[in-house]
Amino acid sequence: MTSTASGGRSRWAALLVLCTMQLMIILDGTVVTVALPAIQRDLHFSQTGLSWVVNSYLIVFAGLLLLSGRLGDLVGGKRVFLWGLAVFTAASLLCGLATTPEWLITGRALQGLGAALASAVILGLITRLYPEPGRQARALGIFSFVSAGGASAGLIAGGVITDTLGWQWAFLINLPIGVVALAAAARLLDAGESSGRWEDTDALGALLVTAGLSLGVFAIAQISEESRSGGEPFVLGSLAVALLAAFVVRQATASRPLLALRIFRDRGTTGANIVVVLVFAAGFGFQFLNALYLQRVLGFDSMQTGLAFLPAPVVLGAVSLFLAARLTSRWGTRRVLLAGLFVLGAGLLLLGRAPVEGDYWIDVAPALAIQGLGMGLAVPAVIMRAMSGVAPNDAGLASGLNNTAQQAGAAIGLAVLATVATERSATLTGRGIEVTRALRDGYSLAFLVAAGLVFLACLVTWFVLTDSDSDSDSDSGSDTDAAAARVGTQGHDNPAATMGAGRHAESADPAASPVGAKA
Repeated sequence: MTSTASGGRSRWAALLVLCTMQLMIILDGTVVTVALPAIQRDLHFSQTGLSWVVNSYLIVFAGLLLLSGRLGDLVGGKRVFLWGLAVFTAASLLCGLATTPEWLITGRALQGLGAALASAVILGLITRLYPEPGRQARALGIFSFVSAGGASAGLIAGGVITDTLGWQWAFLINLPIGVVALAAAARLLDAGESSGRWEDTDALGALLVTAGLSLGVFAIAQISEESRSGGEPFVLGSLAVALLAAFVVRQATASRPLLALRIFRDRGTTGANIVVVLVFAAGFGFQFLNALYLQRVLGFDSMQTGLAFLPAPVVLGAVSLFLAARLTSRWGTRRVLLAGLFVLGAGLLLLGRAPVEGDYWIDVAPALAIQGLGMGLAVPAVIMRAMSGVAPNDAGLASGLNNTAQQAGAAIGLAVLATVATERSATLTGRGIEVTRALRDGYSLAFLVAAGLVFLACLVTWFVLTDSDSDSDSDSGSDTDAAAARVGTQGHDNPAATMGAGRHAESADPAASPVGAKA
Protein backbone atom coordinates (compact mmCIF):
# COMPACT_ATOMS: atom_id res chain seq x y z
CA MET A 1 0.00 0.00 0.00
CA THR A 2 2.79 2.36 0.95
CA SER A 3 4.70 1.42 -2.19
CA THR A 4 1.64 2.15 -4.33
CA ALA A 5 1.10 5.53 -2.68
CA SER A 6 4.78 6.36 -3.09
CA GLY A 7 4.63 5.40 -6.75
CA GLY A 8 1.56 7.59 -7.22
CA ARG A 9 3.33 10.56 -5.64
CA SER A 10 6.36 10.00 -7.85
CA ARG A 11 4.19 9.99 -10.96
CA TRP A 12 2.48 13.21 -9.96
CA ALA A 13 5.86 14.75 -9.20
CA ALA A 14 7.08 13.73 -12.66
CA LEU A 15 3.91 15.22 -14.20
CA LEU A 16 4.62 18.45 -12.31
CA VAL A 17 8.09 18.58 -13.85
CA LEU A 18 6.71 18.10 -17.37
CA CYS A 19 4.02 20.73 -16.81
CA THR A 20 6.68 23.09 -15.46
CA MET A 21 8.64 22.85 -18.70
CA GLN A 22 5.48 23.46 -20.69
CA LEU A 23 4.70 26.46 -18.51
CA MET A 24 8.20 27.84 -19.12
CA ILE A 25 7.68 27.56 -22.88
CA ILE A 26 4.27 29.24 -22.70
CA LEU A 27 5.40 31.98 -20.33
CA ASP A 28 8.47 32.67 -22.43
CA GLY A 29 6.34 33.38 -25.47
CA THR A 30 4.01 35.83 -23.75
CA VAL A 31 6.38 37.44 -21.23
CA VAL A 32 8.98 38.16 -23.92
CA THR A 33 6.58 39.76 -26.35
CA VAL A 34 5.26 42.11 -23.69
CA ALA A 35 8.89 43.18 -23.21
CA LEU A 36 9.49 43.90 -26.91
CA PRO A 37 9.22 47.73 -26.72
CA ALA A 38 11.79 47.87 -23.91
CA ILE A 39 14.06 45.47 -25.80
CA GLN A 40 13.82 47.62 -28.92
CA ARG A 41 14.68 50.76 -26.98
CA ASP A 42 17.66 49.31 -25.08
CA LEU A 43 19.25 47.23 -27.85
CA HIS A 44 18.40 49.65 -30.71
CA PHE A 45 16.49 47.16 -32.84
CA SER A 46 14.97 48.27 -36.12
CA GLN A 47 11.26 47.43 -36.48
CA THR A 48 12.01 44.67 -39.00
CA GLY A 49 14.85 43.34 -36.87
CA LEU A 50 12.60 43.23 -33.82
CA SER A 51 10.36 40.70 -35.56
CA TRP A 52 13.17 38.17 -35.29
CA VAL A 53 13.05 38.21 -31.51
CA VAL A 54 9.76 36.36 -32.07
CA ASN A 55 10.35 34.65 -35.41
CA SER A 56 13.81 33.21 -34.71
CA TYR A 57 12.23 31.28 -31.83
CA LEU A 58 9.12 30.19 -33.76
CA ILE A 59 10.93 29.06 -36.89
CA VAL A 60 13.60 26.98 -35.17
CA PHE A 61 10.87 25.48 -33.00
CA ALA A 62 8.78 24.56 -36.05
CA GLY A 63 11.68 23.30 -38.16
CA LEU A 64 13.13 21.00 -35.51
CA LEU A 65 9.99 19.43 -34.04
CA LEU A 66 10.02 16.54 -36.52
CA LEU A 67 13.69 15.81 -35.90
CA SER A 68 13.21 16.12 -32.13
CA GLY A 69 10.35 13.63 -32.15
CA ARG A 70 12.46 11.23 -34.17
CA LEU A 71 15.34 11.63 -31.72
CA GLY A 72 12.97 10.73 -28.91
CA ASP A 73 12.22 7.43 -30.66
CA LEU A 74 15.90 6.75 -31.30
CA VAL A 75 17.57 7.65 -28.00
CA GLY A 76 14.68 7.80 -25.51
CA GLY A 77 12.19 10.49 -24.55
CA LYS A 78 13.74 11.23 -21.15
CA ARG A 79 17.16 11.93 -22.64
CA VAL A 80 15.77 14.26 -25.31
CA PHE A 81 13.62 16.07 -22.72
CA LEU A 82 16.64 16.64 -20.48
CA TRP A 83 18.63 17.97 -23.44
CA GLY A 84 15.81 20.33 -24.31
CA LEU A 85 15.38 21.60 -20.77
CA ALA A 86 19.13 22.17 -20.40
CA VAL A 87 19.45 24.00 -23.73
CA PHE A 88 16.37 26.15 -23.03
CA THR A 89 17.68 27.14 -19.59
CA ALA A 90 21.18 27.95 -20.85
CA ALA A 91 19.76 29.93 -23.78
CA SER A 92 17.61 31.93 -21.34
CA LEU A 93 20.80 33.02 -19.57
CA LEU A 94 22.31 33.97 -22.91
CA CYS A 95 19.26 36.08 -23.77
CA GLY A 96 19.20 37.78 -20.39
CA LEU A 97 22.84 38.87 -20.79
CA ALA A 98 22.41 40.07 -24.40
CA THR A 99 23.82 43.50 -25.28
CA THR A 100 23.30 43.46 -29.07
CA PRO A 101 20.42 42.49 -31.37
CA GLU A 102 22.46 39.68 -32.92
CA TRP A 103 23.24 38.23 -29.50
CA LEU A 104 19.59 38.21 -28.46
CA ILE A 105 18.34 36.71 -31.74
CA THR A 106 20.93 33.93 -31.44
CA GLY A 107 19.79 33.21 -27.89
CA ARG A 108 16.16 33.12 -28.98
CA ALA A 109 16.97 30.62 -31.74
CA LEU A 110 18.69 28.40 -29.15
CA GLN A 111 15.60 28.70 -26.95
CA GLY A 112 13.57 27.48 -29.92
CA LEU A 113 15.91 24.49 -30.19
CA GLY A 114 15.47 23.64 -26.52
CA ALA A 115 11.71 24.09 -26.71
CA ALA A 116 11.49 21.81 -29.77
CA LEU A 117 13.49 19.04 -28.09
CA ALA A 118 11.41 19.11 -24.93
CA SER A 119 7.98 19.78 -26.44
CA ALA A 120 8.25 16.97 -29.00
CA VAL A 121 8.43 14.29 -26.28
CA ILE A 122 6.36 15.71 -23.40
CA LEU A 123 3.07 14.10 -24.47
CA GLY A 124 4.75 10.74 -24.98
CA LEU A 125 6.28 10.91 -21.50
CA ILE A 126 2.92 11.76 -19.95
CA THR A 127 1.13 8.88 -21.68
CA ARG A 128 3.91 6.53 -20.53
CA LEU A 129 3.49 7.78 -16.96
CA TYR A 130 -0.28 7.23 -17.11
CA PRO A 131 -1.16 4.34 -19.43
CA GLU A 132 -4.58 3.90 -17.76
CA PRO A 133 -7.21 5.79 -19.85
CA GLY A 134 -8.98 7.48 -16.95
CA ARG A 135 -5.85 8.71 -15.18
CA GLN A 136 -4.27 9.62 -18.47
CA ALA A 137 -7.25 11.82 -19.32
CA ARG A 138 -6.95 13.61 -15.97
CA ALA A 139 -3.20 14.11 -16.37
CA LEU A 140 -3.59 15.49 -19.87
CA GLY A 141 -6.42 17.72 -18.70
CA ILE A 142 -4.07 19.23 -16.11
CA PHE A 143 -1.44 19.68 -18.80
CA SER A 144 -3.97 21.43 -21.05
CA PHE A 145 -5.09 23.71 -18.22
CA VAL A 146 -1.47 24.68 -17.50
CA SER A 147 -0.97 25.52 -21.17
CA ALA A 148 -4.11 27.64 -21.43
CA GLY A 149 -3.61 29.42 -18.10
CA GLY A 150 0.10 30.00 -18.65
CA ALA A 151 -0.51 32.34 -21.57
CA SER A 152 -2.67 34.69 -19.54
CA ALA A 153 -0.30 34.54 -16.59
CA GLY A 154 2.56 35.40 -18.94
CA LEU A 155 0.83 38.52 -20.21
CA ILE A 156 0.26 39.83 -16.70
CA ALA A 157 3.66 38.75 -15.40
CA GLY A 158 5.36 40.28 -18.44
CA GLY A 159 4.04 43.73 -17.64
CA VAL A 160 5.05 43.45 -13.98
CA ILE A 161 8.53 42.05 -14.67
CA THR A 162 9.35 44.55 -17.41
CA ASP A 163 8.14 47.53 -15.40
CA THR A 164 9.84 46.55 -12.11
CA LEU A 165 12.91 44.41 -12.87
CA GLY A 166 13.69 45.09 -16.54
CA TRP A 167 13.19 43.07 -19.72
CA GLN A 168 16.27 40.93 -19.00
CA TRP A 169 14.35 39.16 -16.25
CA ALA A 170 11.77 37.99 -18.76
CA PHE A 171 14.53 35.52 -19.66
CA LEU A 172 16.51 35.21 -16.42
CA ILE A 173 13.42 34.09 -14.50
CA ASN A 174 13.79 30.75 -16.30
CA LEU A 175 17.15 30.00 -14.66
CA PRO A 176 16.15 28.93 -11.13
CA ILE A 177 13.04 27.16 -12.43
CA GLY A 178 15.03 25.34 -15.11
CA VAL A 179 17.79 24.18 -12.76
CA VAL A 180 15.34 22.74 -10.23
CA ALA A 181 13.23 21.12 -12.97
CA LEU A 182 16.35 19.59 -14.57
CA ALA A 183 17.45 17.97 -11.30
CA ALA A 184 13.94 16.66 -10.61
CA ALA A 185 13.46 15.32 -14.15
CA ALA A 186 16.75 13.41 -14.04
CA ARG A 187 15.55 11.60 -10.91
CA LEU A 188 11.83 11.14 -11.57
CA LEU A 189 11.37 10.39 -15.27
CA ASP A 190 11.53 6.87 -16.66
CA ALA A 191 14.42 6.37 -19.08
CA GLY A 192 12.21 4.48 -21.54
CA GLU A 193 13.61 2.63 -24.52
CA SER A 194 15.56 3.65 -27.59
CA SER A 195 14.87 2.02 -30.93
CA GLY A 196 17.45 3.23 -33.40
CA ARG A 197 20.83 4.69 -34.17
CA TRP A 198 22.14 8.20 -34.65
CA GLU A 199 22.68 7.37 -38.30
CA ASP A 200 18.92 7.03 -38.70
CA THR A 201 18.29 10.74 -38.06
CA ASP A 202 17.61 12.87 -41.13
CA ALA A 203 19.74 15.92 -40.34
CA LEU A 204 19.68 17.09 -43.98
CA GLY A 205 15.89 16.99 -44.03
CA ALA A 206 15.71 19.04 -40.83
CA LEU A 207 18.15 21.58 -42.29
CA LEU A 208 16.14 21.93 -45.51
CA VAL A 209 12.75 22.39 -43.82
CA THR A 210 14.11 24.83 -41.23
CA ALA A 211 15.91 26.92 -43.85
CA GLY A 212 12.87 26.88 -46.15
CA LEU A 213 10.49 28.03 -43.43
CA SER A 214 12.95 30.69 -42.23
CA LEU A 215 13.42 32.21 -45.66
CA GLY A 216 9.69 32.01 -46.43
CA VAL A 217 8.67 33.98 -43.35
CA PHE A 218 11.52 36.43 -43.81
CA ALA A 219 10.43 37.04 -47.42
CA ILE A 220 6.90 37.85 -46.25
CA ALA A 221 8.25 40.17 -43.58
CA GLN A 222 10.34 42.00 -46.18
CA ILE A 223 7.39 42.85 -48.45
CA SER A 224 6.58 46.14 -46.74
CA GLU A 225 10.25 46.97 -46.23
CA GLU A 226 11.10 46.40 -49.88
CA SER A 227 7.81 47.36 -51.52
CA ARG A 228 9.39 50.10 -53.57
CA SER A 229 12.10 47.96 -55.13
CA GLY A 230 10.19 44.65 -54.90
CA GLY A 231 13.02 42.32 -55.90
CA GLU A 232 14.40 40.85 -52.71
CA PRO A 233 11.19 39.29 -51.32
CA PHE A 234 10.59 37.51 -54.65
CA VAL A 235 14.13 36.08 -54.70
CA LEU A 236 13.93 34.97 -51.07
CA GLY A 237 10.47 33.49 -51.57
CA SER A 238 11.62 31.54 -54.62
CA LEU A 239 14.61 30.19 -52.71
CA ALA A 240 12.31 29.19 -49.84
CA VAL A 241 10.04 27.27 -52.23
CA ALA A 242 13.09 25.56 -53.74
CA LEU A 243 14.35 24.50 -50.31
CA LEU A 244 10.96 23.13 -49.29
CA ALA A 245 10.70 21.29 -52.61
CA ALA A 246 14.14 19.82 -51.95
CA PHE A 247 12.87 18.72 -48.55
CA VAL A 248 9.98 16.86 -50.19
CA VAL A 249 12.37 15.18 -52.64
CA ARG A 250 14.65 14.25 -49.77
CA GLN A 251 11.78 12.67 -47.85
CA ALA A 252 10.74 10.68 -50.92
CA THR A 253 14.23 9.24 -51.46
CA ALA A 254 15.79 8.96 -47.97
CA SER A 255 16.00 5.50 -46.44
CA ARG A 256 15.06 6.96 -43.03
CA PRO A 257 13.07 10.12 -43.82
CA LEU A 258 12.28 12.75 -41.22
CA LEU A 259 8.70 12.92 -42.57
CA ALA A 260 7.58 9.74 -44.31
CA LEU A 261 5.39 10.93 -47.19
CA ARG A 262 3.12 7.90 -46.89
CA ILE A 263 1.29 9.73 -44.12
CA PHE A 264 -0.21 12.08 -46.72
CA ARG A 265 -1.98 9.20 -48.44
CA ASP A 266 -4.67 9.50 -45.81
CA ARG A 267 -7.04 12.22 -46.96
CA GLY A 268 -8.21 13.03 -43.45
CA THR A 269 -4.68 13.51 -42.11
CA THR A 270 -3.70 15.79 -44.99
CA GLY A 271 -6.88 17.88 -44.83
CA ALA A 272 -6.75 18.19 -41.06
CA ASN A 273 -3.18 19.47 -41.11
CA ILE A 274 -4.10 22.06 -43.77
CA VAL A 275 -6.86 23.23 -41.42
CA VAL A 276 -4.35 23.38 -38.55
CA VAL A 277 -2.04 25.66 -40.56
CA LEU A 278 -4.92 28.01 -41.45
CA VAL A 279 -6.37 28.15 -37.93
CA PHE A 280 -3.06 28.83 -36.21
CA ALA A 281 -2.07 31.38 -38.85
CA ALA A 282 -5.28 33.28 -38.10
CA GLY A 283 -5.08 32.83 -34.33
CA PHE A 284 -1.47 33.77 -33.70
CA GLY A 285 -1.50 36.82 -35.95
CA PHE A 286 -4.77 37.94 -34.38
CA GLN A 287 -3.31 37.81 -30.86
CA PHE A 288 -0.45 40.07 -31.80
CA LEU A 289 -2.58 42.63 -33.62
CA ASN A 290 -5.37 42.70 -31.06
CA ALA A 291 -2.84 43.66 -28.38
CA LEU A 292 -1.72 46.53 -30.62
CA TYR A 293 -5.34 47.61 -31.12
CA LEU A 294 -5.92 47.62 -27.37
CA GLN A 295 -2.83 49.74 -26.73
CA ARG A 296 -2.53 52.08 -29.67
CA VAL A 297 -6.22 52.65 -30.36
CA LEU A 298 -7.97 52.15 -27.03
CA GLY A 299 -5.01 53.38 -24.96
CA PHE A 300 -4.53 50.36 -22.68
CA ASP A 301 -1.26 49.94 -20.76
CA SER A 302 0.68 46.66 -20.47
CA MET A 303 -1.20 45.39 -17.43
CA GLN A 304 -4.60 46.27 -18.86
CA THR A 305 -3.70 44.54 -22.12
CA GLY A 306 -2.83 41.33 -20.32
CA LEU A 307 -6.03 41.34 -18.32
CA ALA A 308 -8.08 42.23 -21.39
CA PHE A 309 -7.22 38.89 -23.02
CA LEU A 310 -8.60 36.81 -20.13
CA PRO A 311 -12.02 36.02 -21.69
CA ALA A 312 -10.42 33.98 -24.49
CA PRO A 313 -8.22 31.58 -22.46
CA VAL A 314 -10.82 31.21 -19.69
CA VAL A 315 -13.50 30.09 -22.15
CA LEU A 316 -11.01 28.08 -24.20
CA GLY A 317 -9.72 26.21 -21.15
CA ALA A 318 -13.21 25.47 -19.84
CA VAL A 319 -14.42 24.17 -23.21
CA SER A 320 -11.27 22.07 -23.77
CA LEU A 321 -11.41 20.51 -20.32
CA PHE A 322 -15.13 19.94 -19.80
CA LEU A 323 -17.04 20.13 -23.09
CA ALA A 324 -14.98 19.21 -26.16
CA ALA A 325 -14.58 15.51 -25.37
CA ARG A 326 -18.31 15.01 -24.76
CA LEU A 327 -19.36 16.88 -27.90
CA THR A 328 -16.83 15.03 -30.06
CA SER A 329 -17.99 11.70 -28.66
CA ARG A 330 -21.62 12.62 -29.36
CA TRP A 331 -21.41 14.38 -32.74
CA GLY A 332 -18.06 13.39 -34.26
CA THR A 333 -14.94 15.39 -35.04
CA ARG A 334 -16.10 16.85 -38.37
CA ARG A 335 -19.30 18.41 -37.05
CA VAL A 336 -17.64 19.81 -33.94
CA LEU A 337 -14.77 21.16 -36.05
CA LEU A 338 -17.14 22.91 -38.45
CA ALA A 339 -19.08 24.45 -35.55
CA GLY A 340 -15.87 25.63 -33.89
CA LEU A 341 -14.53 27.17 -37.08
CA PHE A 342 -17.75 29.08 -37.77
CA VAL A 343 -17.79 30.42 -34.20
CA LEU A 344 -14.11 31.42 -34.41
CA GLY A 345 -14.64 33.17 -37.74
CA ALA A 346 -17.66 35.02 -36.35
CA GLY A 347 -15.58 36.24 -33.42
CA LEU A 348 -12.91 37.61 -35.76
CA LEU A 349 -15.53 39.35 -37.90
CA LEU A 350 -17.04 40.88 -34.77
CA LEU A 351 -13.66 42.19 -33.68
CA GLY A 352 -13.02 43.56 -37.17
CA ARG A 353 -15.84 46.06 -36.71
CA ALA A 354 -14.47 47.45 -33.39
CA PRO A 355 -14.40 51.27 -33.74
CA VAL A 356 -11.77 53.85 -32.90
CA GLU A 357 -13.71 54.94 -29.82
CA GLY A 358 -14.51 51.37 -28.90
CA ASP A 359 -15.73 50.16 -25.53
CA TYR A 360 -13.88 47.07 -24.26
CA TRP A 361 -16.92 45.36 -22.72
CA ILE A 362 -19.06 45.93 -25.81
CA ASP A 363 -16.61 45.72 -28.72
CA VAL A 364 -13.75 43.47 -27.52
CA ALA A 365 -14.63 41.17 -24.59
CA PRO A 366 -17.58 39.44 -26.32
CA ALA A 367 -15.49 38.82 -29.45
CA LEU A 368 -12.66 37.32 -27.36
CA ALA A 369 -15.07 35.03 -25.50
CA ILE A 370 -16.58 33.87 -28.81
CA GLN A 371 -13.10 33.18 -30.20
CA GLY A 372 -12.19 31.20 -27.08
CA LEU A 373 -15.31 29.09 -27.59
CA GLY A 374 -14.43 28.52 -31.25
CA MET A 375 -10.85 27.51 -30.51
CA GLY A 376 -11.89 25.29 -27.62
CA LEU A 377 -14.16 23.34 -29.99
CA ALA A 378 -12.06 23.40 -33.15
CA VAL A 379 -8.55 22.62 -31.93
CA PRO A 380 -9.22 19.32 -30.11
CA ALA A 381 -11.47 18.18 -32.97
CA VAL A 382 -9.01 18.94 -35.76
CA ILE A 383 -6.07 17.35 -33.96
CA MET A 384 -8.13 14.27 -33.16
CA ARG A 385 -9.04 14.05 -36.85
CA ALA A 386 -5.38 14.47 -37.87
CA MET A 387 -4.37 11.58 -35.61
CA SER A 388 -7.31 9.21 -36.16
CA GLY A 389 -6.47 8.04 -39.67
CA VAL A 390 -2.85 6.96 -39.13
CA ALA A 391 -1.49 3.54 -38.30
CA PRO A 392 -0.30 3.02 -34.70
CA ASN A 393 3.34 2.87 -35.78
CA ASP A 394 2.95 6.29 -37.42
CA ALA A 395 1.38 7.99 -34.38
CA GLY A 396 4.63 9.73 -33.42
CA LEU A 397 5.14 10.88 -36.99
CA ALA A 398 1.59 12.25 -37.17
CA SER A 399 2.02 14.07 -33.85
CA GLY A 400 5.27 15.66 -35.03
CA LEU A 401 3.64 16.72 -38.32
CA ASN A 402 0.75 18.29 -36.45
CA ASN A 403 2.99 20.24 -34.08
CA THR A 404 5.03 21.43 -37.06
CA ALA A 405 1.86 22.57 -38.84
CA GLN A 406 0.91 24.57 -35.74
CA GLN A 407 4.25 26.34 -35.48
CA ALA A 408 4.62 26.94 -39.22
CA GLY A 409 1.09 28.35 -39.36
CA ALA A 410 1.81 30.64 -36.40
CA ALA A 411 5.01 32.02 -37.94
CA ILE A 412 3.49 32.57 -41.39
CA GLY A 413 0.28 34.03 -39.98
CA LEU A 414 2.18 36.50 -37.82
CA ALA A 415 4.18 37.68 -40.82
CA VAL A 416 1.23 37.93 -43.21
CA LEU A 417 -1.31 39.62 -40.92
CA ALA A 418 1.18 42.08 -39.45
CA THR A 419 2.31 43.03 -42.95
CA VAL A 420 -1.31 43.54 -44.06
CA ALA A 421 -1.99 45.82 -41.09
CA THR A 422 1.27 47.73 -41.53
CA GLU A 423 0.75 48.39 -45.24
CA ARG A 424 -2.86 49.50 -44.79
CA SER A 425 -2.01 51.89 -41.93
CA ALA A 426 0.97 53.34 -43.80
CA THR A 427 -1.13 53.90 -46.94
CA LEU A 428 -3.85 55.73 -44.99
CA THR A 429 -1.45 57.95 -43.05
CA GLY A 430 0.23 58.81 -46.35
CA ARG A 431 -3.16 60.10 -47.53
CA GLY A 432 -3.44 62.34 -44.48
CA ILE A 433 -5.77 60.13 -42.41
CA GLU A 434 -5.45 60.65 -38.65
CA VAL A 435 -2.97 58.15 -37.14
CA THR A 436 -5.30 56.43 -34.68
CA ARG A 437 -7.97 55.87 -37.32
CA ALA A 438 -5.34 54.60 -39.78
CA LEU A 439 -4.08 52.12 -37.18
CA ARG A 440 -7.61 50.92 -36.45
CA ASP A 441 -8.35 50.42 -40.16
CA GLY A 442 -5.12 48.46 -40.59
CA TYR A 443 -5.93 46.15 -37.70
CA SER A 444 -9.53 45.72 -38.87
CA LEU A 445 -8.37 44.66 -42.32
CA ALA A 446 -6.00 42.14 -40.77
CA PHE A 447 -8.82 40.74 -38.60
CA LEU A 448 -10.94 40.31 -41.72
CA VAL A 449 -8.08 38.49 -43.44
CA ALA A 450 -7.76 36.24 -40.39
CA ALA A 451 -11.49 35.51 -40.57
CA GLY A 452 -11.02 34.67 -44.25
CA LEU A 453 -8.36 32.10 -43.33
CA VAL A 454 -10.75 30.51 -40.84
CA PHE A 455 -13.60 30.32 -43.36
CA LEU A 456 -11.17 28.83 -45.88
CA ALA A 457 -10.49 26.18 -43.23
CA CYS A 458 -14.27 25.63 -43.12
CA LEU A 459 -14.28 24.92 -46.86
CA VAL A 460 -11.37 22.48 -46.52
CA THR A 461 -13.21 20.72 -43.70
CA TRP A 462 -16.46 20.54 -45.70
CA PHE A 463 -14.98 19.29 -48.97
CA VAL A 464 -11.89 17.32 -47.91
CA LEU A 465 -12.82 15.81 -44.56
CA THR A 466 -15.71 13.35 -44.65
CA ASP A 467 -17.84 11.73 -41.98
CA SER A 468 -16.11 8.54 -40.86
CA ASP A 469 -17.33 5.55 -38.99
CA SER A 470 -15.72 6.86 -35.85
CA ASP A 471 -17.56 10.15 -36.29
CA SER A 472 -20.92 8.47 -36.49
CA ASP A 473 -20.37 6.55 -33.31
CA SER A 474 -21.62 8.15 -30.13
CA ASP A 475 -19.62 6.00 -27.77
CA SER A 476 -18.73 7.49 -24.45
CA GLY A 477 -16.48 6.24 -21.74
CA SER A 478 -12.97 6.51 -20.49
CA ASP A 479 -11.23 5.47 -23.70
CA THR A 480 -13.03 8.09 -25.79
CA ASP A 481 -12.60 10.78 -23.16
CA ALA A 482 -8.94 9.96 -22.83
CA ALA A 483 -8.40 10.23 -26.56
CA ALA A 484 -10.23 13.53 -26.70
CA ALA A 485 -8.27 14.89 -23.78
CA ARG A 486 -5.04 13.70 -25.34
CA VAL A 487 -5.56 15.51 -28.61
CA GLY A 488 -7.06 18.47 -26.81
CA THR A 489 -3.72 19.14 -25.19
CA GLN A 490 -1.73 18.98 -28.37
CA GLY A 491 -3.23 22.21 -29.53
CA HIS A 492 -1.65 23.90 -26.52
CA ASP A 493 1.83 22.47 -26.79
CA ASN A 494 3.33 25.82 -27.70
CA PRO A 495 2.83 29.51 -27.28
CA ALA A 496 1.21 29.79 -30.63
CA ALA A 497 -1.54 27.47 -29.74
CA THR A 498 -3.25 29.36 -26.92
CA MET A 499 -5.45 32.15 -28.13
CA GLY A 500 -5.11 34.05 -24.90
CA ALA A 501 -1.49 34.87 -25.69
CA GLY A 502 -1.45 38.46 -26.84
CA ARG A 503 1.32 40.44 -28.42
CA HIS A 504 2.46 43.89 -27.40
CA ALA A 505 4.39 46.80 -28.81
CA GLU A 506 3.99 50.49 -28.23
CA SER A 507 5.62 52.41 -31.04
CA ALA A 508 3.66 55.44 -32.18
CA ASP A 509 4.73 54.85 -35.77
CA PRO A 510 1.55 53.96 -37.69
CA ALA A 511 3.49 51.42 -39.71
CA ALA A 512 5.22 49.88 -36.75
CA SER A 513 4.84 46.21 -36.01
CA PRO A 514 7.31 43.49 -35.13
CA VAL A 515 6.83 41.83 -38.50
CA GLY A 516 7.08 43.44 -41.85
CA ALA A 517 7.07 46.99 -40.49
CA LYS A 518 8.69 49.94 -42.15
CA ALA A 519 11.65 51.44 -40.41
